Amino acid sequence: MSTIAKRYSAEALVIDCAKETERICKCLNEYLDMYKKRGFVVALSGGIDSSVVGALCVQAVGSERVLGLSLPEKDSSADTLMLSKLVADSLGIDKIGEDITGVLESVGCYRRRDEAIKSVIPQYDSDYKCKIVLPGVLDDDQYRIFSVVVESPESIQTKARLSAEAYLGIVAASNFKQRIRKMFEYYHADRLNYAVTGTPNRQEYDQGFFVKNGDGSADIKPIAHLYKTQVYQLAKYLGVPQEIQDRPPTTDTYSMEQSQEEFYFSVPYDKMDLCLFGKNNNIDMGEVAAAAELTIEQLERVYKDIDSKRKATKYLQRGPVLIQEVF
Repeated sequence: MSTIAKRYSAEALVIDCAKETERICKCLNEYLDMYKKRGFVVALSGGIDSSVVGALCVQAVGSERVLGLSLPEKDSSADTLMLSKLVADSLGIDKIGEDITGVLESVGCYRRRDEAIKSVIPQYDSDYKCKIVLPGVLDDDQYRIFSVVVESPESIQTKARLSAEAYLGIVAASNFKQRIRKMFEYYHADRLNYAVTGTPNRQEYDQGFFVKNGDGSADIKPIAHLYKTQVYQLAKYLGVPQEIQDRPPTTDTYSMEQSQEEFYFSVPYDKMDLCLFGKNNNIDMGEVAAAAELTIEQLERVYKDIDSKRKATKYLQRGPVLIQEVF
């Protein structure tokens, strides 16, 4: 590593895990005291973020006051159930499984999504697998447009650029998944007088990688201030199962395997952390680029993308707008 990169590196993102755990647990307990709640509901996806949130809740209030929910549907990865069970067992918490496929079918989630895909790939049908992807931000400065990738039962893949109408239709239908999951989270929270936790990390919260009134809805978000690499540090400290620590970040929204990088961020999460931290703390761009192993031109494109996503998704973090203040 060059001298300039040594001045700014991943070391800048290292946290004192013991102190951070204590701070978060204090806030979790204060929330329960303030709103007279008995415990926490955590939707376990088998990913690093929800696993760490579950572990933090157990640290704060004990395993007997934390409920883990597994909310798979027919497009979920085969690993989801296994890994969410692994987390719940490792934490010693009660876990309830709710397969939401039937609810999604009843509201037309899959049908509406498939109709939007067929508008650009007419041969697509429900026997195919699918995902949507975004070009990388590092290679050039072109305007980036989502494409859909489908795979036939014969494993033949087809890719097509999405029109704005088709893209919005796919996303609108897919968002049923996050909103229905949250509906079940609040059902169990209401019957137990528990609080609902949110699991976004700082990358996701900052860049709007969540669904409004879906996974973006929660009573408390314990790790929204932490960069993704810091969540991994806490995972190691809290003893999250190694299988989950080793699992690449995924969306688990579409039937084809898909990384968060190709779906939304367009930059590996560790590089994204370095870029986002550098931008947030006004660190010299030369140092940030060297630490992230990017050129200045690439870093400028990442910064432009960060600003663009912040602007486009700002409304996601807003509550309902009132015409005047109500006391």
